[in-house]
Amino acid sequence: MNLRAYSFPVVLCLVFIFPGRRAVGQTEKDAAAPTAGELRRLADIPSVSGYENPVTDRIRAELASFHPVTDSLGNVTVTIGSGTPHRLIVTPIDEPGFVVSAITDDGYLRLQRMPQSQLPAIFNELYSAQPVKVGTTSDRWLDGVVAGLSIHLQIGRANLPNPRDIENMYVDIGASSAAEARKSGVDVLSPVALSRTTGDLDGRMIAGASVGDKFGAATLIDVLHAIDPSKISGTLTIAFVVQQWFGARGLERTVNSTRPDELIYVGRLLSGGAVPGMEGVHRAPRRELGSGVLLGMGQTSGTPVGLGADLKKLADMNRIPIETDYSAGVIPVSYLQQSTFPSKWVHVGIATAWADTPAEAVDSGDLQKLEQMLQLYVQGAIAQTGQDGGNAVSATLPPERGAAASMDTLKSLIKQYGVSRHEEAVREEIKRLLPQWAKPETDAAGNLILNAGMAPAGSKADRIFLMAHMDETGFEVKSISRDGRLEVEAEGRREIDDYEGHPALVHATGTDHDAIIELPNHWDEANFQWPQDSEITIRVDVGARTPEEVARLGIKAGDTVTVPKAYRPLAGTRANARSLDDRVGCAALISAVRTLSGPLKDRDVTFVWTTQEEIGLRGAAALAKRLSTEGREPNYVFAVDTFVTSDSPLESKRFADAELGKGFAVRALDDSNAIPRELVERIIKLARANQIPVQFGVTGGGNDGSEFVPYGAIDVAIGWPLRYSHSPAELIDTRDVEALTRILAAVARNW
Repeated sequence: MNLRAYSFPVVLCLVFIFPGRRAVGQTEKDAAAPTAGELRRLADIPSVSGYENPVTDRIRAELASFHPVTDSLGNVTVTIGSGTPHRLIVTPIDEPGFVVSAITDDGYLRLQRMPQSQLPAIFNELYSAQPVKVGTTSDRWLDGVVAGLSIHLQIGRANLPNPRDIENMYVDIGASSAAEARKSGVDVLSPVALSRTTGDLDGRMIAGASVGDKFGAATLIDVLHAIDPSKISGTLTIAFVVQQWFGARGLERTVNSTRPDELIYVGRLLSGGAVPGMEGVHRAPRRELGSGVLLGMGQTSGTPVGLGADLKKLADMNRIPIETDYSAGVIPVSYLQQSTFPSKWVHVGIATAWADTPAEAVDSGDLQKLEQMLQLYVQGAIAQTGQDGGNAVSATLPPERGAAASMDTLKSLIKQYGVSRHEEAVREEIKRLLPQWAKPETDAAGNLILNAGMAPAGSKADRIFLMAHMDETGFEVKSISRDGRLEVEAEGRREIDDYEGHPALVHATGTDHDAIIELPNHWDEANFQWPQDSEITIRVDVGARTPEEVARLGIKAGDTVTVPKAYRPLAGTRANARSLDDRVGCAALISAVRTLSGPLKDRDVTFVWTTQEEIGLRGAAALAKRLSTEGREPNYVFAVDTFVTSDSPLESKRFADAELGKGFAVRALDDSNAIPRELVERIIKLARANQIPVQFGVTGGGNDGSEFVPYGAIDVAIGWPLRYSHSPAELIDTRDVEALTRILAAVARNW
């Protein structure tokens, strides 16, 4: 194991711009809520505890005019003024995550969590089947996914691996060996963090991984830019500290080195765990988003004293909402001696929802109020209040500051969202990507149909259909609750726990809205179990709090909900994206059409892109029935869909054992169809004659072609190996997509 490339913490200085999201750029809403804009930018940068350098680089650059100092641990401090009193405001910048603890012989990464305790019981589970970023020894970040179970392969299987158990966590970066993984720059100690999407919910909420860890840093950056340093009385130190999740190491060092007279800790309020003798009851912050500034206390209510009382008085005089709430200590109990805080200190923060999950959220109005109060404090408003008899000091919020073949076809299709019955955007993109000679038609079921053959009347040529489905799994809005939440139903099969507790998009007419999919009740209890399908009410939060506010956003029943997605290249020839099922099939059909150069003579070949496959093969069923009525049923249907593979560290190798990178796969037997053995051998012979890599086997799931069998067609289902089906972690090998495109062109010309 080579450790020479590392220093602890590892320096990772890349600032990310994630596809399709507002990671670094400004928005109109940012101008109205500058701290919210800064928070989105900070939250989009991974900063696993002990590996905070990407965020400290951002902070140092943002505060360069203040000449920040960075100590050997990584804490960043800005000091203004001199003399007494010495006031310290400190905020943490790290987030929980993982580091690589081992690399398996077949290229998967094993993990150790950071920290190992203090987090919700389902923390590991919320990483299951999710895209992640993996730091490298050369300061780059690679895309990867956490392995998840493929829903199509679990029927009849007992004792499924528990995704909550870290023993069942594997990161797949697309490598097929330990040597290939290390060649990409990944090694033991590489940090692993979620690929985050930080959303803006109706202009009032910022939601996404780590927003609760970084709202304090965003606030203090804007406070520094707002104040006049020449008017600071005494010494003011503002510190951005590391390793808070590691027992508050950065906080303790800063307190010991500065020895302040007053201390304000800015960060989320912390749960105190279960209350003895009261099952299911926690000592936890209970304030709702929009409560304003919170003062953390060692009890659920009470009257603040000392510096806390001073801050409350200051907030009250300036009409800043301020409340008290329970918070556990900012330095966790451990076997190490704890630092001594000054007698005048207080913990301040704002309410957080869904703490320590990918859907964690804060209120942008609360952020502004927190910034306003801290700006008043650093300008000496407390001292002035005592001198002038209680007149309030106004604070002006600062202005915002300024802070790019087949796979191309697939990437274009991935960008389109199309839940079952809502495939319009996908259909229009397919039409755009087809060659000019292709003149497809849309039938009453929404299927897109292209006749690519010109067999003369009376010809005995077989009628051949090649088809793939346009729709993807997602949710549909069924009703609007009185509290402004959307109640939705799943469209298509999936593991619901791969989606709840994560950012989402609501697709309304003409626009998309950031949202989060809420977790079920009691999600933060140690013994939480996911409810059964019949018990699930799935709720989506878009930031609205009344049905009228939802209507103002243009959201209504019938709109769809998905989780954000992007095409992510992985190591070697691997790639990840949600909805690879069945955008790969759609892209392969388009590429096969392009190879034809025009309609085929003496052939009867039709390409079809179907609708509503994920909710029961409905588009294909409607087409099969209509063609039978018209006497034009096909002889052969090549249904192009995923071969859900057990090529995964979590799946049984009992069946579905097709390997990524070994070619397209014949779905010889699935849950809806069995191909006659002689036709399996015929397509394998065709593939080998054209030097196309091919494999075959048994897998789960159904396919569109099976709907044509009752009307006389033979269903020859083919696909490509897919890991982690129906999840955000879906993963392919691009070589298999190329093989699939080539076999479809060969079938069109020669079957």
